[in-house]
Amino acid sequence: MLGVDIEEVKRFNKYLKNLNIIKRIFSQEEIDYSFSKKNVAQHLAVRFAAKEAVWKALSGSNKKVAITDIKVINDKYGKPEVFIKDKKTAKINLSISHTNKYAVAVAIFCKNLKSI
Repeated sequence: MLGVDIEEVKRFNKYLKNLNIIKRIFSQEEIDYSFSKKNVAQHLAVRFAAKEAVWKALSGSNKKVAITDIKVINDKYGKPEVFIKDKKTAKINLSISHTNKYAVAVAIFCKNLKSI
């Protein structure tokens, strides 16, 4: 199953004024990573797009997952990895990208894929 999402970065610039919103949506690891970057809003936007894409990819499955159950953390090579309820999953392939204006994510849920 496939999930796609696109977000406007400027929307996340507004959220930077209210850290309570950010803390409700993102894990501490996602917050720490995003705030370590020059353009915080870009990195929050792409992580949100990734969460939405993963959620959409899972929506047709029997898995009950909330957006806050999904965490996107880069591995040591910079590749985004998906964690669901703090467990890494190899069944979801994720691609993310961003510009100054937009952030986009595509997630593919391969329910028949055996863990590697």
